Amino acid sequence: MSSPVTLLALGALLAAGAPTLARAQGVEYPAAKSLYERLGGKPAITAVVDEFVARVAADTRINKFFAATAADPARLATFKGRLVDQICEASGGPCKYTGKDMKAAHMGMGISGADFGALVQDLVGALDKFKVPEKEKGELLGALGPMQPQIVEKK
Repeated sequence: MSSPVTLLALGALLAAGAPTLARAQGVEYPAAKSLYERLGGKPAITAVVDEFVARVAADTRINKFFAATAADPARLATFKGRLVDQICEASGGPCKYTGKDMKAAHMGMGISGADFGALVQDLVGALDKFKVPEKEKGELLGALGPMQPQIVEKK
């Protein structure tokens, strides 16, 4: 009689080999959707960015950093478009971000860790408004999080 551990190990080995065996027999598995697709593509990202920018503009903790941009409709439209492209690209979509790198774009602004945290809270609020699932929210924040050291100047 086999032990439960042996049977479990055998089951795991068989399961691990199943996709390879299935492909050898001509069975194909559908490709996993990209984060971009799971977020809903460019229209959904645009809606989240619109909400996010509105939240930032209303957030007295950090809206001073965006006052000049928010006051100029053409500049605001460019900012939103670049932000959509940045999130689209970071999530595996077809867009290409063409703005400045994060260090150059934020140089001299004196952004602190607390300021960055407030920005992330506003983004999470926008994602929550559109009921973005936790998995996708976590993946997106994980893709954008590495920009923090390039943005924050004051620890």
